[in-house]
Amino acid sequence: MNYTIALVEDNSVNRNTFLQKISLLKNLEMVFVAVNGHDCMEQLKGLPPAKIPQVIFMDLEMPGMDGTKTIRLSSPLYPQVHFIVLTVFDEEEKIFEAIRAGASGYLLKHEPVEVLYDAVVNVMEYGGAPMSPAIARKTLQLMKRSPAPDQQTSQSVPENITKREEEILEKMVNGWDAKQIGSVLDISTTTVRKHIANIYQKLHVQSRAGLISMAHHNKWFNL
Repeated sequence: MNYTIALVEDNSVNRNTFLQKISLLKNLEMVFVAVNGHDCMEQLKGLPPAKIPQVIFMDLEMPGMDGTKTIRLSSPLYPQVHFIVLTVFDEEEKIFEAIRAGASGYLLKHEPVEVLYDAVVNVMEYGGAPMSPAIARKTLQLMKRSPAPDQQTSQSVPENITKREEEILEKMVNGWDAKQIGSVLDISTTTVRKHIANIYQKLHVQSRAGLISMAHHNKWFNL
């Protein structure tokens, strides 16, 4: 399966590094490279609908218009586009600002090319929200510190979630990625992703952040 992507990054070294990684993948087509949010929106505006990238990797800290604002303004205009944050920042506030703005995922810039490709497949094929493990842990830590209502009681994982899906769900909300889960459970990464897609569908959530929030709120696991 071929996918179209774009990159928004103001740093020339980071742009070149990203492009070198992507050049190793024959089934990812780079539609455009933008240097900031304004540039991104201008390039999107000039594209015919069929040429709009399916996934845009978005830096956060950029002059003129930063990544969070770009995602917030672009998401309603291009609902078919998935924005994946690609940044060196893992501050909790930046994470949640980007997620609230409409980001589909949040990766750190040092991730290898395999992780970048998996992120594209994740959002395109499974409606997931890829996160670097460090980001998922940060999200979980913030959830832990959030005060729970006094009346909140522990609930069981919904009955429509199978035992295998429950195992995968627990590892997901603790920051494990599909490859790590597959290795521990001795199943393929593809099988793990199919289970994740089923979990999203059964729980009516669209992202890992949504799963973490739901698991924390209901005290499903020993988080």
